[in-house]
Amino acid sequence: MIVAQQKPLQEIADMVSDCKKVLLVGCAGCVTVCLSGGEKETEVMSSALRIKRRLEENPLTTVTFTATRQCDPEYIAEMDEMVKDVDAIISLACGVGVQYVAERYSDKWVVPALNTNFIGGSTVHGIWEEKCGLCGDCVLHKTGGICPIIRCSKSILNGPCGGSQYGKCEISKDTDCAWALIYERMKTLGKLNKLMEIQPPKDWSTSRDGGPRRATREDVIIG
Repeated sequence: MIVAQQKPLQEIADMVSDCKKVLLVGCAGCVTVCLSGGEKETEVMSSALRIKRRLEENPLTTVTFTATRQCDPEYIAEMDEMVKDVDAIISLACGVGVQYVAERYSDKWVVPALNTNFIGGSTVHGIWEEKCGLCGDCVLHKTGGICPIIRCSKSILNGPCGGSQYGKCEISKDTDCAWALIYERMKTLGKLNKLMEIQPPKDWSTSRDGGPRRATREDVIIG
């Protein structure tokens, strides 16, 4: 189970301030259960952004879609036609979903509408690959939809480090350098200038603070 919370509306609006048409993509999976990114929340956010921009005399056209799961390529493929004429995609999914959308639509500006707080689930036999560092303060809009917290071996926010060689990490020739991937993605998007913005040290108080954590829906009374 992935738990996430919506970013402030102003923060989301700032990410797409220069866009005229955006696609808001909800997720019918975990974030629907925690009431942060389902179909209802996607429609509400769409309306809120349009109203905000109209009041600012800078109209915004929005399109909405709710995927069965954003962490599954077969479901986000259903958006292929919808993304063609939008300036940006606002993903109401966990950090994993944002990255899957950014990977499929690498020529589109993809921004996170949620902060992913933590993941909890059952144990199964298999192979899994981490995509989100669960930092509680998502910066994927600054790194081309690639999470430097988990995909960089050192969780560097202003990379790459000196150990990056020919696009690979020094820990293994089989491990891609996250910052090499980020550079190429931002270059494709024409947003390399954003990598010149120095990122402050991560405030880890939004992440793990010791011991297993619990999330409770405020509208549910536990007897």
